[in-house]
Amino acid sequence: MTRHWITLGVGCLLLAPTAVAQARHDPLNATEIDELRDTALEPDKRLKLYVQFARARLDNMEQARTDPKVTDRGQMLHDRLQDFLDVYDELTNNVDNFANRKSDLRKPLKFVIDADTEFDAKLRALRDAANVPKEEASKYEFVLTNALEALESSTQDHRDLLAEQEEAFKHKKPPKE
Repeated sequence: MTRHWITLGVGCLLLAPTAVAQARHDPLNATEIDELRDTALEPDKRLKLYVQFARARLDNMEQARTDPKVTDRGQMLHDRLQDFLDVYDELTNNVDNFANRKSDLRKPLKFVIDADTEFDAKLRALRDAANVPKEEASKYEFVLTNALEALESSTQDHRDLLAEQEEAFKHKKPPKE
C-alpha cells in the first residue's frame, strides 16, 4: 500500500510542470501565430509583425483604460501590459536570433527603433497619469516598471546593433550579378 502512495506521489510530481506549462497564457492568437510562422525566415516582415502585435496590445490597454464598463481596471491593465511585455520580449528575441544569423537588419531595426520610441511614450503616459487611483495603479505598477526597463534596455541594444550593422555593411562588397 505504501508503495502505491509513493508511486502516486512521484507521478504527481512529474506531471506538475506540465500542468503549470498548460496554464500559461499565450498573448498571441492563432492568426498571429500563423502569420509569424509564414515569415520565419524573413526578418523584415517578421519584426514588423511583432511591432504590429505589440502596438495592438498597447492599443487594447488604452481602450481598457478609458472603458467605463471595466470593473477591475487595475487587473485588466496589468494583464494587457503583461501581454505587451511578452510580445515585446519575443520581438527582442527575434532581433537577437536574426543578428546571430548575420541577417541584414538595418531596415527593420529602424522600424523597430521608431516603435520603441512610440511604446516608451505610451508607457510613460500611463505611469504619469495623474487621475489614477493608487489602489488601481498598485495592481499594474510592477509590470509597468518591468516593461519600461525592458524597453529602455532593448532600445539601446537595438540602436547599438543598428550602428554595428551599418558599419559592417558599409565595408561589405555588394554581390555580383
